[in-house]
Parts: sequence; C-alpha cells; structure tokens
Amino acid sequence: MFPKVMPRRFLAVAALCLSALSLSAADAVWLTDLDEGIKVAKAEKKAILVDFTGSDWCGWCIRLKKEVFDQKEFAAAAKDFVLVELDYPQKKKQPAEEKAKNKAWADKFGIEGFPTILLLDANGEPFAQTGYEAGGPVKYLAHLAELLKANTAEGRQAFAQAKKDEGLVRAYGAELETIVTPFFEQKDFAGGEAAIAKFVKAKSLVGSVKLELTVNARISLAQACKPGDHAAVLKVLDEIIAETPPDMKELSELKNFRAQVAAAAAAKEKK
Repeated sequence: MFPKVMPRRFLAVAALCLSALSLSAADAVWLTDLDEGIKVAKAEKKAILVDFTGSDWCGWCIRLKKEVFDQKEFAAAAKDFVLVELDYPQKKKQPAEEKAKNKAWADKFGIEGFPTILLLDANGEPFAQTGYEAGGPVKYLAHLAELLKANTAEGRQAFAQAKKDEGLVRAYGAELETIVTPFFEQKDFAGGEAAIAKFVKAKSLVGSVKLELTVNARISLAQACKPGDHAAVLKVLDEIIAETPPDMKELSELKNFRAQVAAAAAAKEKK
C-alpha cells in the first residue's frame, strides 16, 4: 500500500522523473495500470508504451523483456514514453481487479497476440503498434523513435483506419474462404476467379482491404488449382500489381513477394 499522505499518481510521476536522471535498468519504471499511465503521461506530456505480455508462458515476450526492456540502455525510452506493462500470465496469481482491467484493455484495443507493443498518445489514443524486434535495446529505441513520428492527428487517424481494415479483412476473409473453397477442391481456376471478382464487386471492396483479400484468395486459388506452377502465380501477381494504385504503400511489399516467387521459379528451372 502507498502512504495516504501522497497520492499514488504523484509517486508515479516522481519515479518517472527520477528515471530520466540515470540509464540503469532499475530506473526504467514500468507501471501496471494503464489508467494511471494515462494520468502520468498527461502530466509529463509524453506518449505511452504499453507492453501486452504473457510474462510466464510467451517465449517471444520473455525474449523481448530480456533482450530489450531489461537492458540498461532501454531506460532512455522513459524520456519519450510512460512505460506500462499489462500482463496476461497463465501460472502466477494475479489480483482479480488487475486481471479484469487488463482483459478490458485487451478487448478495447483488439489485442490478438503477445507480445503486442501499443503506442498511445497522452490521452490513450493509439497511433502505432509493434512487437518483438531482434537487435537489442539500441535498435529497438531507434525503431520506437520512427514510430513516435506517427503521434499526430493524421497518424492516429491512419492507425484507426488500419485497425478497421484489419477487422474487415478478417470478417470478409472468412466469408470469401467459404465461397472459394469448393473451387479449390474442384481445381476450377476460372470459376474461382469469377467467384472472387463477384465477391469483391458485391462488397464494394476498395483500397487495402480489397488488395489483401484479393492477393490471399487469388494466390491460394492458383496454388490449389495449379500446384507447382510458378508461372500461374506470377501471372496473377502481375495482374494485381497492374491494378494497384502506385501510391499504395503495400505495392512495394507486393513487388518484393513477386520477386521471391520469380526467384523460386528460376531455381526450379535450374534443377
């Protein structure tokens, strides 16, 4: 229990102020209550880094903590972020109130895997998300510095739209899979292509949602109907790339994927 004479939030602020004076690992203060973290962030005018972790069972969570968060260099993150750990353990006991609050936050932000590192502004609005990154604390700090640039009205809006798109991809993806699976089994490539095009038109799909669903469905169809035929996959990719607006950020990733398929095709021909 904290002393009655000093409110808990002021103790947290004081601890975080002290953390800025040293780069020792012990001074990298992690709160365990996001409501408290938001109060501190407002007082300190900082962003918030929330580590959604399974501390006693998630291997990547344990590695991230050991390789990055527990290293003395990472304490420099306290200059820009209030650090909050929300834990979802499977073995160790957790107070019922903390467990309930953590579940509510995970539901609110749609957390689906661990570790998830969510970056919030001082009001608790998300603007970026990441996870485990190899390379140690210095590299991770540089990664966070890049993500911090998205802490703007535009960045928060873009993040919200991306999360909305993810939800649509999950919902429509399950529906489209049900429609296209029979064509996989029948190895009816033309029929499957027609069914996918009809679905995209019926749902008025556009932008990133359309692109992700189309790539997944059409490539899966080509692989199922024409197994081992790299040329068929490349043809599908070329058609999708030609239809993708040049300003879409996913285009470069799509072209990289095409290059990987082309390389695999070339390697197969040499054998």
